Amino acid sequence: MALTAATRAAVGVGLCRRITASASSPPQQAAGGGRRREREREPPFALAERGMVVGGHRGMGMNAVGAPPGARVGAARERENTLLSFGRAAALAAVAFVEFDVQVTKDGCPIIFHDDFILTQGAGAVYERRVTDLLLEEFLSYGAQKESRKVSKPLLRRTGDGRVLNWCTEEDDSLCTLQEVFECVSPRVGFNIELKFDDNIIYHRKDLECALQAILQVVFHNARDRPVFFSSFNPDAARMMRELQSLYPVLFLTEGGTSKHHDSRRNSLNDAIRVCLEYDLHGIVSEVRGVLKSPITVVRAQESNLALLTYGHLNNVWEAVYVQYLMGISGVIVDQVEEISNAVAGFSKPELGQGSAGADRAIHQAFSQQQLGFLLRLIPELIEQRH
Repeated sequence: MALTAATRAAVGVGLCRRITASASSPPQQAAGGGRRREREREPPFALAERGMVVGGHRGMGMNAVGAPPGARVGAARERENTLLSFGRAAALAAVAFVEFDVQVTKDGCPIIFHDDFILTQGAGAVYERRVTDLLLEEFLSYGAQKESRKVSKPLLRRTGDGRVLNWCTEEDDSLCTLQEVFECVSPRVGFNIELKFDDNIIYHRKDLECALQAILQVVFHNARDRPVFFSSFNPDAARMMRELQSLYPVLFLTEGGTSKHHDSRRNSLNDAIRVCLEYDLHGIVSEVRGVLKSPITVVRAQESNLALLTYGHLNNVWEAVYVQYLMGISGVIVDQVEEISNAVAGFSKPELGQGSAGADRAIHQAFSQQQLGFLLRLIPELIEQRH
C-alpha cells in the first residue's frame, strides 16, 4: 500500500518528533493563531495533495560556469531558464512542475532570467547591465537568436569567486518571456514562478506592485488549468502578491538559517513560519539543510497547515530526498531532474505482491530501521552544526 500525502505527513510528524525527543525545551507555540484558524478553512496547497512532488530547477537544472562535465549541480546540458530546458523537464512524466525566475524589463515585460545583471563582451571589454534596466528588445539580443539574420551578444557569467567566464552550454536556446513559456510548455506541468528581486535594493511599494501586476496580467491571461504557484525571497513581494490575488498559492523562500541576511525575516525556518502566518502565505520553500537540521520546525510548519518544499544541492542525493519524503516534505526542487523524479516516483510504489497488511508492516519496519538509519548517517555528515 502506497502512503498517501496525509499518511506521510502524519508519519513525518512522528519521525520529526522522535528525532527531537531529546531536545531540552518543547516546541514554541506557532505565532499568528488567528491566521492559522483561518487557514484551516482554506483549500490545501494543490500540488501537495499529490504526495511529494518534484520540480525541475530552472528547467532541467542550473548552469554554473566553470562546473566540470558530469557535476551533480551546475552541469545541465541545456541552457537554464529556456524553452528547451522547460520542454525537456515537462516531457518527464514524474516531474510535477518547473521552477523559474521572473523579472520585469524596463518596458514592463516579464522575462525569464536568474541573475540580477547580464554580462556580455565586445572590443576586449566586459559590459554589465542590470536586467530590469533593459528594454525587452535589448534583453532578447543577448545569447542565441531565434532568427539567424540577427547578430547575438555573447553571454558571460560571474562565478562565485568573482571571475567572469563565457557562459557556454552543450545545447543552447534563446532567452524568453513569461508569455512564451505559458504558450510553449506543455500545460501538464505546473509552474513555480519565483518573483525575483535584488537583495541589495530596498523596493518602494509602488515599484513592487508595478512588477507584480505585470506578471499577474500574463498569468491571468494564460494559466487556464495549469497549476501555478509563486515564491519569493523578498517577504514584502510575497505579501503583496498574496494581497493582489487569491487564485494562486504564494510561498516564502528562505535559506532556512544556512546563511545570515540583513532582513531578520529571512534568517531561520521559525522566522519563515512567522512570515507565512502573519502574511497569510501558503507555505515555505527552504534550503534543504535548514529542514534537515531543524526537524521540529518541520512539525511546526505541518501543524500550521503550511506546505513545505525544499531546494539545494542535497536534493540531488536521493537518500537525502528519501529522508524528506519520510518527514512529509511536500516537494523538492532538483537539478538532477530525471534521476531524482524517477527515484521519488519509486518511493511510493508497493512491493510486488504486497497486500495492505504486509504493506503496513513494511512501512513500520522501514520507518524504524531504514529511515532512521539514513538520518543517522546523513545528518552528522551533511548538516552544519546548530547555531
